[in-house]
Amino acid sequence: QVQVKESGGGLVQAGGSLRLSCKTSGLTFADYAMTWFRQAPGKEREGVSCISWSGHFTYYSDSVKGRVTISRDNAKNTLYLEMINLKPEDTAMYYCAVRRNYDYCPASWPLENEYNYWGQGTQVSVSS
Repeated sequence: QVQVKESGGGLVQAGGSLRLSCKTSGLTFADYAMTWFRQAPGKEREGVSCISWSGHFTYYSDSVKGRVTISRDNAKNTLYLEMINLKPEDTAMYYCAVRRNYDYCPASWPLENEYNYWGQGTQVSVSS
């Protein structure tokens, strides 16, 4: 059974930073590209960042580019999202997701309906 679990969220002031983690079990982590999504209240889920299986290729949404770094440690089955200079509009539930059969990030990586496994999310709240 595949399990995905995010952690590291919290309440921070604008300009602050956070590091989110996502740990998986039940699959061979290094075989898959991994993606972070977020969903703010009343809004659709948004693809934030994707990383290839090796970590060599990374992609970011325009809304976070320059403020967010995605990385992974395949030995620890763990995905990370480093966020700096956080803004109130970054407030959202953050999820990581896995899509079967992809070890790279295709052009469709931001589309949530392409993914098979999701975590429960970790809440990030940024106060102004």
